[in-house]
Amino acid sequence: MAVTIALFTRDLRVHDNPALLAAVREGAGVVPLFVVDDRIIGSAHPAGNQLRFLSAALAELDAELRCAGGQLVIRHGDYVDAVDRVAAQVHADSVHIADDATWYGRCRARALRERLARRSCLLHTHSATLTAVDPFDCASRGPNDPVPDFATYFRRWLEVPKRRPLDTPTELIVPRVDSDPVPKFDELGDAAVSPQLAVGGEITGRALWRGCTADRRQPRDPSSGDLTREGCSRLTPYLHFGCLSAAEMVYRTDMATADGRAFVRLLARRDFRLQFLAARAGIARSGDRPRDRQAHDPVAARAWCDGRTGYPIVDAGMRQLAAQGWMPERARAIAASFLTTTLRVDWRVGADHFRRWLLDADAASDRCTWQQAGRLYRGALGTAERYDPQGNYVRRWIPELASLPGSEIHRPWHHSVPTSVYPAPITGTTSN
Repeated sequence: MAVTIALFTRDLRVHDNPALLAAVREGAGVVPLFVVDDRIIGSAHPAGNQLRFLSAALAELDAELRCAGGQLVIRHGDYVDAVDRVAAQVHADSVHIADDATWYGRCRARALRERLARRSCLLHTHSATLTAVDPFDCASRGPNDPVPDFATYFRRWLEVPKRRPLDTPTELIVPRVDSDPVPKFDELGDAAVSPQLAVGGEITGRALWRGCTADRRQPRDPSSGDLTREGCSRLTPYLHFGCLSAAEMVYRTDMATADGRAFVRLLARRDFRLQFLAARAGIARSGDRPRDRQAHDPVAARAWCDGRTGYPIVDAGMRQLAAQGWMPERARAIAASFLTTTLRVDWRVGADHFRRWLLDADAASDRCTWQQAGRLYRGALGTAERYDPQGNYVRRWIPELASLPGSEIHRPWHHSVPTSVYPAPITGTTSN
């Protein structure tokens, strides 16, 4: 019988999964496969939060596949070698995989395609799996046309026909194939994790999405929202790992409401960043502002990482990151701007810290955050007064300052707070 492989990467779901559905429809048998890539797991700075989230997401995916009569096949090792060995074992005719805009993902897919071709096995990539639409449908109109600004991109994005959510496979026939156990977190590494980490997985993510929709908590544009209103922005880790489908979310969101339109705009911005990264692969490490490179002050950098800079609005965000592996997009922008503009620390130091702790650490989104850091910065006090006017966000994450009234929580130096309780401003000045 014809056998296909559904190769999961960042699309850890059974709902609205183009690669999985195509593999099921093409072959009499299908192998749902996930490879624990040694190059990623064994990196010098493992992301413990992401590994724990991944472990839970794989367990939920395996459970859902078993409900349809299948199972998730796990292999460890070199990515290309592992897929090739499974293809040889089951005599696969083809492999289906989600398209990936990252440089690493594209290089990996190219190497896999070349290896599979040696055994006459085809590799099919599927767009609009990790994104709401194929980002390149909204990209340049000609070979010399640069990446458009977001406003232009968004107009094109709205014009692209949005596909309906795809069927969920209800019956799987998986041929006999060797599989490693679904990995538990402690088997993936011993990196530190946040104590209040969200649980990964499609089942968990869809329940959270239903709750957001029912409570009408879809987020406004973060540039105009306050830090205490998180809403559906909590879904970003589930989008990052593909536990939720951006295409399905766009299709099912009510565009007649202001919150719905703002939520769809956020999903479009996510597509834009992925397309921007694909067009400028080098930005992931070198950036597009090379003259902004600055010195590394280890004392200032450590205070920033630990949430001990003496500026409450900055420290609150960094403490939330340490506790939950997540922080609102506006808090990320504030922290990034403070590090690069006020402390004059190289942006790569902050980007590496975010990558290590953020559940939704994404090369495209994170690099855009750091490339834009400081460009619209009003200083720590200015941003605090705009985005946390009553101090409720700071009060939650810096309880030692909770007794300070209203917006005064942003100026603890006015209230003689002992440095044994909360540090003095690291810059030695309280000016904005």
